[in-house]
Amino acid sequence: MADWISYFDSDHPIYVNARHRQVHAALIAGGISTFVSPGVVVLDYGCGEALHAEELARETGGLILCDAAPHVRANLARRLEKHPRIEVLSPEQAAALPDASLDLIVMHSVAQYLTEGELDATLKLFRRLVKPEGLFVIGDVIGPNVTAATDAIALLRLGARKGFFFAAVGGLIRTLLSGYWQLRQSAGLTRYSEDAMLQKLMRAGFSGKRAAANIGHNQARMTFVTMPV
Repeated sequence: MADWISYFDSDHPIYVNARHRQVHAALIAGGISTFVSPGVVVLDYGCGEALHAEELARETGGLILCDAAPHVRANLARRLEKHPRIEVLSPEQAAALPDASLDLIVMHSVAQYLTEGELDATLKLFRRLVKPEGLFVIGDVIGPNVTAATDAIALLRLGARKGFFFAAVGGLIRTLLSGYWQLRQSAGLTRYSEDAMLQKLMRAGFSGKRAAANIGHNQARMTFVTMPV
């Protein structure tokens, strides 16, 4: 995952403009909020910029943001240092949290950047951290038949709905010429069928099902909602 961490810790062109960045953040926060109830303690693992963290935190008893990218994490810590309900942690600090201390763990758009072994280790960690009655939600899982073209079409459709279609076209061209596609070819993305992910979750001690809708705009990808068993 090291190459992907370095990429997302840089000034990358994933967002085509400020409008796209805000729309994306609002969709993710809105998706996560559907699993939140008053007073719960939430870990957003691989949170990225978490632009709507303050709004999400209002619905919780505490929001823990965790990201492996050092600059992303430092920016979060500076922005949110005075917020009474938000804590920013490194993956190592998150791993040191007490057993059964979290009501909800969300890991969105991270599994594809982990090897199968790395995901197994992460799931084992989450099984230890989540409360017996808690939830673990894993989103944006990429299936074997979801191509780069599928992702591009989903972005263009989002741009058409939200008013940044032409910026999305230009952004796709910039991304194509950037290091992203070379990294996608060299480092690759880890893909799972629905059955394969459910089996992996079961081996880690979680039972659940695929959600009716994926968190975010790309409905070709999958979200799974699980509980510890």
